[in-house]
Amino acid sequence: MLRSSSAPSASGSSAAGPTAAGPAKSGPSASAPSIFGWLSRHLTLLVFIALVAAVLLGQFAPATAIRMEPLGTWFVNVIKVFIPFIIFLTIVSGISGMSDLKKVGRIGIKALVYFEVVTTLSLTIGILLAYLVKPGRIDKTGLPTGDIKKYAGAGAKGFDWGHFFATNLTLQVLLLAIIVGIVVSLHPKRQQALPWIHLATRWVFVVLKYVMYLAPVGAFGGMAYTIGKFGIRTLKPLAMLMATVYGTMIVFIFVVLGLIMRYFKFNIWTYLKNIREEILIVLGTSSSEAAQPSLMIKLEQMGCSQPVVGLVVPTGYSFNLDGTSIYLSMSVIFLAQLYNVPLSIGELLSILAILMITSKGAAGVSGSGFTVLASTLTALQKIPVEGLAFLLAVDKFMSEARAITNIIGNGVATLVIAKSEGEFNPAADSPATAPDSPPLPA
Repeated sequence: MLRSSSAPSASGSSAAGPTAAGPAKSGPSASAPSIFGWLSRHLTLLVFIALVAAVLLGQFAPATAIRMEPLGTWFVNVIKVFIPFIIFLTIVSGISGMSDLKKVGRIGIKALVYFEVVTTLSLTIGILLAYLVKPGRIDKTGLPTGDIKKYAGAGAKGFDWGHFFATNLTLQVLLLAIIVGIVVSLHPKRQQALPWIHLATRWVFVVLKYVMYLAPVGAFGGMAYTIGKFGIRTLKPLAMLMATVYGTMIVFIFVVLGLIMRYFKFNIWTYLKNIREEILIVLGTSSSEAAQPSLMIKLEQMGCSQPVVGLVVPTGYSFNLDGTSIYLSMSVIFLAQLYNVPLSIGELLSILAILMITSKGAAGVSGSGFTVLASTLTALQKIPVEGLAFLLAVDKFMSEARAITNIIGNGVATLVIAKSEGEFNPAADSPATAPDSPPLPA
C-alpha cells in the first residue's frame, strides 16, 4: 500500500535529501501565511471547480472562452522552465549521494527494458480493441476535417534519432546530469559540494510550490479554450472513436497497470488518489509536462528514492508514452477501417514494429502525435495519409486521455523499479517533505 502524500514526514532524512548538514540548514522557514495553507489543502478541489467553470464558459460563451488560451499556455510554459532544473538537480544529488554507481546503470537499463515491454503491450492492446470495437466502420461523408499539410510533410521525412535527441531538452539535461552526478560522486570534495546541491534543490521546490498554486488558473484557461474553440458538438461524428480510445485507456490503467502494481504489492486506487491533483492539472492543460515536477515530488513522498525518480520519470517522458502508444495504434486501425483497407497479419506486425520505433518520437517532435502517425502511414504505404484530417477535428479532446495515461504509466514505472531495486521506503523523507521544508500542495 502506498503511503498517502499528505501523511506527516518521518523525523529522519534521506542520505541524498536536502536536510543534510551544511548550508541547507539555512533553507526557508516552514511557516507560511494562512492563505497558502488553505490553498494547499483545497488545491485539488479548486482545480476541479476551475475545470467545471471552463466547460460552462466554453459551451455558453465560446468567444470569451477562446480568449482564455493565454492562461493555459502561460502556466504550462512556466512549469516547463522548472523541468530542466528539477531533472538536473535531482539526478546530480541522487547519483552523487549513491555509493554504488553500478546500481545507477542497472536502474537505467531496467527502466528501458520495462518501457519497451509495456509500450509494446499498450500498442498491441490498442490494435486488438480497435479490431474488436471497429470505431472506423462509419460513413466518412460529412465528417469534420482539418489541414494536415505540415504533419504530412514532417511525417514523410521518417523518424530521425539525431533530430529526436537534438530537439528533446529533457534527454539532453538527463544525459548532462548523469555525467555531472558521476563526476561529483567520484570527486574527493564530494561531501563539501552535496549540501550546496541540496540547498539549490530545496529552493527550486519552494518556488515551484508557489507556482503550483496557480494550477486552477492554468487548468481553467486550457479547458475553456478547448471547449470554446472546438465545441462539444464536434465530438458527435467521431463519438465511437472517442469512446473506444478512452475506454481502452481505462482498461489499460486498471487492468494492465493495476495487475503490475498488484504484483509489486501496490494498490492502483491508492496511487491514483495520491496523484489526483496532477491528473486534474493534466486534464485541464492537455499536457503531461505540466504535472511532471509535482509528480516527481509525489513519488518521492510515496517512498521512491531520489535517484530512481530522477532517472525513471524524465526518461519515461520520452520512452514510456503508454497513452500515446494506444492512441497511435488505434488511430492507424481506425483509418484502415474508415477507408476499408484490409490488413493481413504480417501488415499488422509491421504496424506494431514501425510504431515501436516511431512512437518514441512523440515527445520530441512538434505536432508529435500527427507527425508520428504520418510517418507510420508513409512507411506502411497502404493507408491514405489524408485520413489524418478526420482525426484533427477531435484530437484535442483525446489529448487529455493520452496525457493522463502517460503520467500515470510513468509513475507506475517509477514505483515498480524502485520496489524491485530495494529503493522504496515509505518512511523516508524527500526534498518535498523534509521536516524543515514548507509543505508542497498535496
